[in-house]
Amino acid sequence: MIRKQVYIESYQDVLLKKKARSLGVTEAELVRRAIEAHLKAGPGLRLDRTAWEEEKKFITGRMKPAQKVARRNWRREELYDR
Repeated sequence: MIRKQVYIESYQDVLLKKKARSLGVTEAELVRRAIEAHLKAGPGLRLDRTAWEEEKKFITGRMKPAQKVARRNWRREELYDR
């Protein structure tokens, strides 16, 4: 095995200790498992810049105030005459 040193946040240390204790394994073993699981997961989602630009255009269009609707030229009572 190769020795590695890493810096983690205080809250991560607390969570790591708690999880290792609950699983009955060492912290090092838990870190090795996490690395392995991450590497097996394969590449993450790839960002598609064009998809985002299209979505941004759609959102921007939805944010514009609605156009004024033309007033209707009929009365409700007229619908019953049909």
